[in-house]
Amino acid sequence: MEMLNCKSVGIRVDALLKALSPAIQEICLQDLQLPTHQQNAIFHEFFKTLIKGASLIKECENISPFNLPLNHRYASRILELEKEINDFMGLMPAHILLHMRRLMGDLGSVYYPQDIQYLHTRSMLKESIFRQASVLTNDPCQNTMMLQQMESANLIDCTEMVKDSTYSYHNNVPGKSQFYVGMNKSITELKGILFQREVSVVGLQCIGGGGKTTLAFALSNDSEIKDYFRNKVLFITVSQSPNLKGILETMWEKLFEKKKPEFQNVEDGQRQLQQQLLKQEKPILVILDDVWSRSSLDKLLFEGRGYKTLITTREISIIPKNPCTKLYQLPLLSQGDALSLFCFWAFGQTTIPATADANLVKEVQAECGGLPLALKVIGSTLHGEPQVAWERAKSRLSKGESISDYHREGLLECLATSIDLLDDIVRECFLDLGSFPEDKKICADTLLDIWVNVRKLEWQDAFVILLELAGRNLLNLISNPRNQAAISYGNASELYFFQHDVIRDLALYLGFRDSAVHSKRLFMPRKESSLPQKWKLHTNKTFDAQIVSIHTGPMNETQWDEMIFPEAEVMVIIFSSREYFLPPFLKSMKKLKILMVFNYGSKRATLKGIDALSSLTQLKVLRLERLIAPSVEIQNKAIQNIEKLSLSLCEGFESTWTLNNIKLQDFNLDHCSDLEVLPSGICHMQSIEMLSVTNCHLIQNLPSDIGSMSCLRVLRLSALPGLKELPSSIGNLLWLEYLDISVCEGLKKLPEEIGKLGKLSEFDMRECSRLRRLPRTVCGLGSLKRVVCDEEIGKQWLRAKRFSIPGLEVEIVEAEFNLDWLHDSDLCTFLTLQMHFLPSK
Repeated sequence: MEMLNCKSVGIRVDALLKALSPAIQEICLQDLQLPTHQQNAIFHEFFKTLIKGASLIKECENISPFNLPLNHRYASRILELEKEINDFMGLMPAHILLHMRRLMGDLGSVYYPQDIQYLHTRSMLKESIFRQASVLTNDPCQNTMMLQQMESANLIDCTEMVKDSTYSYHNNVPGKSQFYVGMNKSITELKGILFQREVSVVGLQCIGGGGKTTLAFALSNDSEIKDYFRNKVLFITVSQSPNLKGILETMWEKLFEKKKPEFQNVEDGQRQLQQQLLKQEKPILVILDDVWSRSSLDKLLFEGRGYKTLITTREISIIPKNPCTKLYQLPLLSQGDALSLFCFWAFGQTTIPATADANLVKEVQAECGGLPLALKVIGSTLHGEPQVAWERAKSRLSKGESISDYHREGLLECLATSIDLLDDIVRECFLDLGSFPEDKKICADTLLDIWVNVRKLEWQDAFVILLELAGRNLLNLISNPRNQAAISYGNASELYFFQHDVIRDLALYLGFRDSAVHSKRLFMPRKESSLPQKWKLHTNKTFDAQIVSIHTGPMNETQWDEMIFPEAEVMVIIFSSREYFLPPFLKSMKKLKILMVFNYGSKRATLKGIDALSSLTQLKVLRLERLIAPSVEIQNKAIQNIEKLSLSLCEGFESTWTLNNIKLQDFNLDHCSDLEVLPSGICHMQSIEMLSVTNCHLIQNLPSDIGSMSCLRVLRLSALPGLKELPSSIGNLLWLEYLDISVCEGLKKLPEEIGKLGKLSEFDMRECSRLRRLPRTVCGLGSLKRVVCDEEIGKQWLRAKRFSIPGLEVEIVEAEFNLDWLHDSDLCTFLTLQMHFLPSK
């Protein structure tokens, strides 16, 4: 009988202890890094319980099976221990606890105690993190526990930044933290240079991945810098293919806080900015990050009393040579600082843990040299890996060229070690990142579309891979916190990613081992005026590429060469111009499933050659950005079998598109500035499950028969300030689970029929300032789990909770008073989400 056999019970519980102890120990170690008032004694007490349990089982080993009383007594104690462990861990598995604590540890030390927006930003960050974390498991009980634990752990602010598809504006970055290990001396030295009156331009140069951007972020938040420049610090990412006119427009808006004039071209914008700067005498610091060419830089340099420019670049030749310019070459980290930074990413602390092989850790770190990016990526990759993975990494690194000599090949070979630890499907997904340019804000849905339709992954599995790549620092995730809840329902249209240029170089480096003709991926690494010459060498030959990515300026019909892509399933077209002729060889892409056309110019573009789409009968996903709608006759043929359609920053769809006989499942309209009514026929698409209409401020009414969309699960109607009412037929959406009417300031009431939404689980109605009363029928929303709203309407929801919806969570938020969403070039304020945790494998 089990109660009398303490050894058999002990073997079972001993295995449980060995599995749990390392994770709980790490949680306790991370907890000790927090301020005393934030530490959680529960974990420490539980770890003591595990230690005592190990001693108890050891005592059991010497008990004779014939000593029944002693056997019985020890077996009872061990079973009590097992129950205590199961009760504790039943709330949440150890690996989830550990992931959560890592996330809290990474974010918990960053805050703005003097910021009047502190409490609001903290609340928004928590919402954003919660929505991200909630998709990590398929068990709603585990998810709920995770959110409760995180909510009680005092999570606070993270990096706040604005990034659009061409440039970024940053004015509020985190204070010095573990992320700035080894940079104190450089920060002090750079401040000394910037404070020199005669210096107007400072060049900050080092190898790619050397920490230029991190150092610039640290400087922009330094209290002495803020005081000196009176909080007028502007951070702009320039990148290899900058939209100079867009950058100049942003500089005008942020520096002068007045309506910008119409810039005819780059030269006109530069002239008007210079004239305005000469009229003011306030100190200003503009940080131009990641500058690649002197020609771009010359358009962004200005003179003015108190006006200074900090340039970060990897090319020393870009920095102007004159008496007012100083060059600062950022050194690589010292041995001690490099080890601290490596340990931070590998172990969540700045020292080598007692449980790790110190010599092995130092040997792997030494192979990374003092380059922060290599230390960060490789450290993250080895986090939580067994010793055999560390040994393999050491061996792999030792065969490559040292990266401390500034050689690009050596750096890529070093970083390639981190990719060796990925399984095959995650590695393929990483290589797909090369489809998109670096330092650009890209909708995460674009990657997920590729992984679902080409890599044959389930959406949830694809999203976990996205988080894994972020956790390994192979991409950065940024998100609009207002719309994070939609991710839980399979909609990531408000989640974005961007990648460091070196990381994209790594994806290209590893993906281009084959010739252009036989490669699975055919990408243009940089923007060029036309197709690369090496592609033209294979004109009229058959390419094996599964994914093709083209990045050019304006193209006319005569500039395209005839190319044949019979295996292509994804085509990404990126350009900057007012007019663009689609490649005629699209006709040869009979297997094409995904077509993405992105215009990164400042004005919307007209597409020509649209008839090339008429043969794409396998097309499933179509994404268009910053375009004027093509004609309805042709696009109807092209998209008759389409399942997902995303239109962002586009015009002309109201008058030219009729969505009849289309089997859409997911339809997204965002920032379509001239859209007054939804396209004709949309309500007759019985197959549509997700509809997102956001930031279209001319829409005043929805179709009266919107209730005919019988399969709709997700309906997002966010930032439609002109919307007057919701049609009563909305009550017919019997499968609707998620409804978002946030920032619909024109709404005055909800229809009584809304109480018929029996499946509705989440309702976001924040910043609906004119909505003062709930219909009584909301008491019938028995499936409703969460409402996000303002304080006044929140009181009514709390009454409904008391009387009829006991499981309802009512989250009351304050208005943001942020009108950034009204501007095409300044989409919204995003919070950077550093995802330093990996899903369970």
